Amino acid sequence: MRPTLFLGRISVKIGIGLPSTYAGVDAGHLLDWARKADAGPFSSLAIIDRLVYPNYEPLILLGAIASVTSRVRLMPAVLLAPLRNSGMLAKQAATLDALSAGRLSLGLGIGIRQDDYLAAPSNFHDRGKRFDEQLALMRRVWSGEAVADGVGPIGPAPVQEGGPEVLIGGRAPAAISRVGRWADGYLASPVEPARVEEQYALVLESWREHEREGRPRLVGTAYFALGPGALERAVEAAHQYYTPNGPAVAKAVANSIYGSPKEVRDGIRRYADIGMDELAIFPGVADSEELDRLADVVS
Repeated sequence: MRPTLFLGRISVKIGIGLPSTYAGVDAGHLLDWARKADAGPFSSLAIIDRLVYPNYEPLILLGAIASVTSRVRLMPAVLLAPLRNSGMLAKQAATLDALSAGRLSLGLGIGIRQDDYLAAPSNFHDRGKRFDEQLALMRRVWSGEAVADGVGPIGPAPVQEGGPEVLIGGRAPAAISRVGRWADGYLASPVEPARVEEQYALVLESWREHEREGRPRLVGTAYFALGPGALERAVEAAHQYYTPNGPAVAKAVANSIYGSPKEVRDGIRRYADIGMDELAIFPGVADSEELDRLADVVS
């Protein structure tokens, strides 16, 4: 049973991010963080993907985390799919889903930083087209179909029927359309709930246009910093990490960091009011006590 924070009649699952993008964080710290998150009260462990950055590669790290956890879901938020070989990515995702006993929620996107694509190397300018092709291929692979005439299938089979849950991030019209066509849900960036609500309305339109049943899951992301001096360090880290996306983006993320238990609870309620299913809250600093502080707030 996944832990849920109940707000009136609305419930929101609360995940926590891994502090994998901060300098000096070693593998042991990340595995300890994962063990504590798995003990509760969090529904998922989220991880950021970059290439030109000193973070650990997400799928390899989550494979290690799968071996030391048994309950919490594993969620790249998001994995930059076009940086990777398509067939290998499908196999890696299926492998991780199998190793974790069906706990993978695969957040996918294309990113906006050209240096990652130059380093891969992969063509930055056709990354959207490549992503569409990858989504189609992954669905075929996970369903056990051949990749091409006389080629395939690619195993192993994922534990989740038809493949792991796919969440797509991004705000561009093409990203919204992909949710309706290929995904199981929408993964929102750390922006104001009102903006997420606007984006999700467009996602619902895309969902209906593609004649999908039910509704797409809505998953959001946010940041917190609760310890002494943590907020100041988190604001500095946010500016450092997000400024390449544009100063306005960096400022918006820095200003949205939850700096007190009340701000955490109020933020969750605001997302609950727009119908969010799950909120993954990333630490603004890597201190292990931060996980305990957030757990105390949401328990």
